Amino acid sequence: MTPQDLVVRMLPPFGGWLALAALALPGGSPLRGAAVAVFLAAGPGAALVGVCGPALRARAGRGPVESRHPGFARRSDQLERLMLSVLLSVSAVMAVATVLIATHTFSARRVLLTLTLLTTLTAFCPRLRASPRAPATRKGSAL
Repeated sequence: MTPQDLVVRMLPPFGGWLALAALALPGGSPLRGAAVAVFLAAGPGAALVGVCGPALRARAGRGPVESRHPGFARRSDQLERLMLSVLLSVSAVMAVATVLIATHTFSARRVLLTLTLLTTLTAFCPRLRASPRAPATRKGSAL
């Protein structure tokens, strides 16, 4: 692992710890709100997408047949990872908040702390490897 890979891997947990530190700012501070909102919107999902990155990159996006744009696959994959990280982050926030509500221990600080800890643990997880491609089935054959 190169130092650049380590820095990229540690960005989501760093964002979480920065958001926790921002809670020390006054309640109406825009910096506090921005730090927390950016982390909750992208941090946990970015860590999860980072773990699944090699498996996601195994199959590149394919564009429409009429358009043979050379950069389509790269931009399509970047957009896919961005949207996946946002949607996974929102899902993680909802799941953690639901568990804390169900256990009658809900607070915004606990949600943020739990997600920061989970994001930190996820950043230390090994990356998933891409599985070999399954053999293509012929048209008309049973699955």
